[in-house]
Amino acid sequence: MDPEALRGMVASAATGDEVAFARIVAAHHDDMARVCFVVCGDVTLAQDAVQAAWPKVWAKLGTVRDPAKLRPWLVSVAANEAKQLARSRNRRWVREVAIDDATESASAASSNVSTARADPGNRAAELDLANALATLNPDDRIIIALRYAAGLTSDEIGRVIGMTGGGVRARLARLLNRLREELHDD
Repeated sequence: MDPEALRGMVASAATGDEVAFARIVAAHHDDMARVCFVVCGDVTLAQDAVQAAWPKVWAKLGTVRDPAKLRPWLVSVAANEAKQLARSRNRRWVREVAIDDATESASAASSNVSTARADPGNRAAELDLANALATLNPDDRIIIALRYAAGLTSDEIGRVIGMTGGGVRARLARLLNRLREELHDD
């Protein structure tokens, strides 16, 4: 979307235009949910966090000075909500792997896709990564989520969390090294 159209949409939404706000929601909801999932590790909790973020966004949309920075701001609001919900519910990350998922097996068979995908053993790398992420504190998961789930640059993340871009890059490097060590620990 061109900058002027985005500026107009944000300004309209900030003054109460529900249609403009609905467009913002439609454009950014999925990105926010992905970030929240990385932060809290639970699909339901991630969706709850995004739902909790939207009223706050609606109330503070008028404070967005630069509409080009809308997306980083939105995902950071959602990430903070995910962190707060995860803390308030004191949830532990537990990954469940369905042993017999009839729906997935049926859909795989009907689409001529190998049933190897339905085998829980094939999801080991995904589960290992989820478990490694669970060892990080929520603030570190937010940085990982903003970079890899939302695709923000180090400078954008820095503006959101109050660090320099270089500081974010250094912290990301340490976090990635920690995750690599955790994933390669035999």
